[in-house]
Amino acid sequence: MAADGSENAPTGIKKRKADHIALCASGEVEFRDKGTLLDEVMLVHDALPDRHFDEIDLTTHLLGKKLKAPVVISGMTGGTEEAAAINKDLARAAEKLGLGFGLGSQRAMVISPDLTWTYRVRDVAPTALVMGNLGMVQARQMSTGAVKELCAEIGVDALCVHLNPSMELIQPGGDRDFTSGRETLKRLHGELGLPVVVKETGAGLSRRVGLAVKQLGIGTVDTSGAGGTSWVGVETRRAEGAAKKLGEELWDWGIPTAASVGLMADLGLQIIATGGLRNGQDVAHALALGATAGGLAAPVLRAHRDGGFDGTVAFLEHVIAGVRAAVFLTGCRTPAELRTAPKVIGSTLKAWLEQAR
Repeated sequence: MAADGSENAPTGIKKRKADHIALCASGEVEFRDKGTLLDEVMLVHDALPDRHFDEIDLTTHLLGKKLKAPVVISGMTGGTEEAAAINKDLARAAEKLGLGFGLGSQRAMVISPDLTWTYRVRDVAPTALVMGNLGMVQARQMSTGAVKELCAEIGVDALCVHLNPSMELIQPGGDRDFTSGRETLKRLHGELGLPVVVKETGAGLSRRVGLAVKQLGIGTVDTSGAGGTSWVGVETRRAEGAAKKLGEELWDWGIPTAASVGLMADLGLQIIATGGLRNGQDVAHALALGATAGGLAAPVLRAHRDGGFDGTVAFLEHVIAGVRAAVFLTGCRTPAELRTAPKVIGSTLKAWLEQAR
């Protein structure tokens, strides 16, 4: 490609961001034959909860901030005018409801600093938990000072460093060198001055990765597991030739979200369960497996597409209501108590938890 049309040139990355929004909103890039396995978590009903429904307290602490419910609007976008408008509305919804909010990859800011404004949301979300987002490969290539400046430009509370090897294999012009990942994470954890969150992009985090993260001293992970939007699928729709053919084969690659949460549950990490969560029951099932909070992306994007800010708020209120109901109907008082509430685990998820350690 010509320099101004390449994937990593300003015009190229803006087009990629626009493509991502359109594809994720369309629902045409979901996993095809692999689900999250959250449906294999069955909470046991308690017909004698012995408390008033109003006693349920969904307050959750995550990354040094207090959330009013264990729900995060997961990182999706940035880098275009449309993305800026979406980010503003989603961050405003997070502020209104007391939830967490994640930005999409800030790679566009690195390539084209004039796109920084598309990530700025502090004017509408002054107190919300706001998480930045940068790929491990990009972080490796930058000094810690440059990453600090990237975070300071938009005033984030934490930085998600995303790992996306499967997506990059299919993406036109994608990265191939994933060396020094642990070294990069260790450097940022020690020098950045902000919490670092290790995050996948639709293929899930294994127990092995969770152990590596813990050994580095990092305390929070974001599963971004298989079962929701396939980012391999997203890039497959944009690829041609051999890459497109490989993407079709790897479309369903990854660790189901429920398995990713369960495999890391005993490691002492704060776990944000993302990847295919669609409602409050999904969030509750993730909490029961050991997550601290549940994150939703594509369904929030669709709610915004269909109803703007008001539609987004209404959808998120429904999610919160579902979590509250699950806490109450299991005899619990807080989301954290779901972790020890009685539950039945289906055979496929049980096999993952026993055999993938």
